[in-house]
Amino acid sequence: METLFQLKTMAGAMPLVFAGVLLLILIISFRSRAVVFCQYLAAMTGIRLEPSDVRRVYAEKGQNGVRELFLDLIIREDLKEGPIDIPDDDTPVLETADSARSDVRNR
Repeated sequence: METLFQLKTMAGAMPLVFAGVLLLILIISFRSRAVVFCQYLAAMTGIRLEPSDVRRVYAEKGQNGVRELFLDLIIREDLKEGPIDIPDDDTPVLETADSARSDVRNR
């Protein structure tokens, strides 16, 4: 049993080193989830949020709490922009993707 855990060569130590590197990557990825979420939120919606707020909500309410926070922020940002103009029935409809593709093929 004692010889099972002895690492005499570098080749024998490589699986252990590889497992350690994977563990390190896993820890870093879990620690950076809040930062990545805030960067995504800022890039896609313009809403600025601190990673500490996301961590706090996740610790208090879990994944569903973060989802509720996200939806609440999206709704508030949308309400800031005011009502959406609904076009009249006489307004021409934009081309659909299918009709645009058929125009390209016919050329």
